[in-house]
Amino acid sequence: MSEETIQLELNDAGVSPKLPMPSDPRDRIQDVPYRPVEFRDDDLPAALERCAGWLRQAQQWLGEPVDVLAVHLDYDERDGYPYYDLKLLCNEEDLAGVPVALRERDSEATG
Repeated sequence: MSEETIQLELNDAGVSPKLPMPSDPRDRIQDVPYRPVEFRDDDLPAALERCAGWLRQAQQWLGEPVDVLAVHLDYDERDGYPYYDLKLLCNEEDLAGVPVALRERDSEATG
């Protein structure tokens, strides 16, 4: 059995630079285990809509469903902060683009 190494291009956050980023400046991909992708807003439906839009873009880029391990909803009552904090806990390999890299490697091997 041989082990193959796949080269991944990652940005400073440890995700693929080609991964679609959340569109609103209040939203972000965090750099802790399970890569929470965070959507913050005072309006929960707006946060959910941005979350759904990002998820569609990420899945289209990835070429398969993003492995979402959990959805977490919290709130922040501090003044000056968005009230709702919606997080998708995502598989790190998906956000790094491992499935994309594997497909590219396989197509080069057969092409």
